Amino acid sequence: MGTTRTPVTTAEHLALTEAVTARNYAPLPVVVAEAEGAWVTDVDGRHYLDCLAGYSALNFGHRHPALLAAAREQLERVTLTGRAFGNDRLGPFCRDLAAMAGMDLVLPMNTGAEAVETAVKVARRWGYRVKGVPDGRARIVVADGGFHGRTTTIVGFSTDPVARDGFGPFTPGFDVVPYGDADALRAALTPDTVAVLIEPVQGEAGVVVPPPGHLRAVRAACDEAGVLFVADEIQSGLGRTGATFACELEGVVPDVYVLGKALGGGILPVSAVVSRADVLGVVTPGSHGSTFGGNPLAAAVGSAVVRLLETGEYQARARELGARLADRLEPLVGSGVTAVRTRGLWAGVDIDPGLMSGAEACRRLAARGVLTKDTHGCTIRLAPPLVVTAEGLDWAVEQLAAVLAGAGDRRAAQTAGSSPA
Repeated sequence: MGTTRTPVTTAEHLALTEAVTARNYAPLPVVVAEAEGAWVTDVDGRHYLDCLAGYSALNFGHRHPALLAAAREQLERVTLTGRAFGNDRLGPFCRDLAAMAGMDLVLPMNTGAEAVETAVKVARRWGYRVKGVPDGRARIVVADGGFHGRTTTIVGFSTDPVARDGFGPFTPGFDVVPYGDADALRAALTPDTVAVLIEPVQGEAGVVVPPPGHLRAVRAACDEAGVLFVADEIQSGLGRTGATFACELEGVVPDVYVLGKALGGGILPVSAVVSRADVLGVVTPGSHGSTFGGNPLAAAVGSAVVRLLETGEYQARARELGARLADRLEPLVGSGVTAVRTRGLWAGVDIDPGLMSGAEACRRLAARGVLTKDTHGCTIRLAPPLVVTAEGLDWAVEQLAAVLAGAGDRRAAQTAGSSPA
């Protein structure tokens, strides 16, 4: 029987966590105890610059004062009612979020995956009741490399074998096309298609940006076929790309926004499907729900997030700091980096596989005080909170350059040592 002594050191916390939790993550050996702004401190007192920001859930940084104040005030009043009753925070939150998105209605949920599942249900019911697709035949076009969550329906149309393996049978009704290929997307649309569901920028895939004009082509294809354009802006939305929504960068308005992560301000899970009345109007009492969706605490924090975005400050910071990040990353191409992709304050950096893996790069960065995460082998993502300073951002890139240079020096030394005399 294990000890009940409270762990103190990093090693003790890691050992306990490994012993009592399912192994669905393989985290870096860092145990965070405190955080503020763009920085975190571990249980041993070491400081790190957070360059992952909870996969964009922390766009406004750790413990933003306005968000904490909204949460504290609401904690003193009421936190949960369930949707069997109204609460005084829900209406104002949905009104303001809909207005920010230029839409009519909001369906609040909790996690991003729940919001995607909700969007799938709404699109199907819209297809049957509005478009006239025969019952049970609705299809949704999605893109390869996409990431929309971890539920069985969602992983069923994922092209990541690690996400799918061992979890079937899967929900039918999805057609996968190459990301960024407008011709393939058009060819996949059929009379039974009810929606196209894509990320404006693929985050988990490594900050993959579609070709210029692709979102406009998707919008046109959806209009021509009479199907819904559903934009999963869970990671790309709410300031990350330099605009409130990444779709705005191409002047595109989808039929449905799927939002999450930053909508909860890094305090609690808050997600939402935001759309027009003719789309969300197909939802009727009893056809969908959530005990915690739209709870007063979530709505209070979500309203505070909307107020922060309405200032435009965070979008501007993402644009300005994103340009700075791109300028400093580009010189690394050819010096341990094979490619860089940026959109706002969000970058995918492909590490030379002959040098090290993405996971190894992240471990070495952590040792130098920078926290981030790898994806798909040799790609690392940089997505610091939008409150990061220019100096902090420069320092993070300097640490990456040092990691790459150190690995390059070691490889050169090994090569020289193995060369014939």
